[in-house]
Amino acid sequence: MDRRWPGIFALLALATVSWTVPGLAVAADDQVEAVGVRHLILPEQLPAPFASESVANSPARVARPTFAGLTVPAGFTASIFADRLEHPRWFLVLDNGDVLVSEPKASRITLLRDGDGDGKAEVRRIIADGLDRPHGMAWRDGWLYVGEPRRIVRMRYAPGDDAVSGSPEPVTGDGALGDGRGHWTRNLLFDADGGGFLVTVGSRGNVGEEDPVRASVQHFDAGGDGQRTFADGLRNPVGIARHPDTGDVYVVVNERDGYGDDLVPDFLTRIRQDEFFGWPYAYAGGIPDPDYGDRAPEKVAATVRPDVLFQAHSAPIGLAFYDGSLFPPDYRGDAFVALRGSWNAARPTGYKIVRVPFRDGRPLGHYVDFALGFRLGDGDRARVWGRPAGLAVAADGALLVADDTGGTVWRIAWRGE
Repeated sequence: MDRRWPGIFALLALATVSWTVPGLAVAADDQVEAVGVRHLILPEQLPAPFASESVANSPARVARPTFAGLTVPAGFTASIFADRLEHPRWFLVLDNGDVLVSEPKASRITLLRDGDGDGKAEVRRIIADGLDRPHGMAWRDGWLYVGEPRRIVRMRYAPGDDAVSGSPEPVTGDGALGDGRGHWTRNLLFDADGGGFLVTVGSRGNVGEEDPVRASVQHFDAGGDGQRTFADGLRNPVGIARHPDTGDVYVVVNERDGYGDDLVPDFLTRIRQDEFFGWPYAYAGGIPDPDYGDRAPEKVAATVRPDVLFQAHSAPIGLAFYDGSLFPPDYRGDAFVALRGSWNAARPTGYKIVRVPFRDGRPLGHYVDFALGFRLGDGDRARVWGRPAGLAVAADGALLVADDTGGTVWRIAWRGE
């Protein structure tokens, strides 16, 4: 599929639209969802706060019907890599091809191994347990690093082993990442040279002035010292990843709720040292928050505009750049994002995997529906058998998807035209 559309964004500069390819079928409803539909959301076309009622509308969980699976583009296939997991949330793919998955509600990390290459994990072992809601993971120089809500810990681990060695030892101080209340997921990413690492830290509440460590990405030296704020104004940054070609760091962020169905858009953005992205004083690149904007006009003015806006309340969680060789070449360097789905929208949204196209190392600004099916039907209340969370590119180039609600890991692979 050709991603080069010269001039098309100039034509769309005054609209929030969805369209499909081929034919550029523009839809009046920006929440049209189907494989291949492209979405472009622009700050200039956002409604005023409270233009629609704020509605509590959590999805109803249902058992996955025997016929249900993921709908993916032509040429792709989606199958179950592992099931019967307890709240699988995040992945770490090791150099030997083993996959580690964190299960926060079970306080453990589980190893999944596809030893015979059939696309299913026939080996499953708990390698670490007794942790405090483990989420993000990284491996470096014989150590497995794990993000807990209040701190980063590490354990001795060699790829291929059946378990970690010894008890978790702290890397950062207890409480360095906040008190563990509110948004509790902590994901980490080592610097390219290994000299330090970044940690995503969500806010404690929906909107408010909080401890400056919250709603930020923190940086530490490799040994856990030298803590400093790398970027802030990020209400709840979850997924964090480095672009495989440019080395730039990107995050996906869950924005504030309560302002209506179409506010505030969640987003994906590149982050750089000392950049500020608005929370709680502004959103979407400098739109003043109705309650906090007048408290810090200088912060409103300094707010960086995010690269890609997602439909409000979509809840982006997982982020993975495609750096494998299994998918068609035009996927290389594009981002995949897991939209876990809404609870605060009269019209449910999310519950899908989207693709964010890049060109020359930067996102084009829109996103494309890639994998759907977690939601059954299209009623006013979502009925879901699964909700996507973590994403990772496996050693064979397949895309792994953690369904934290259905307890399943899905594998999306390219089988050819």
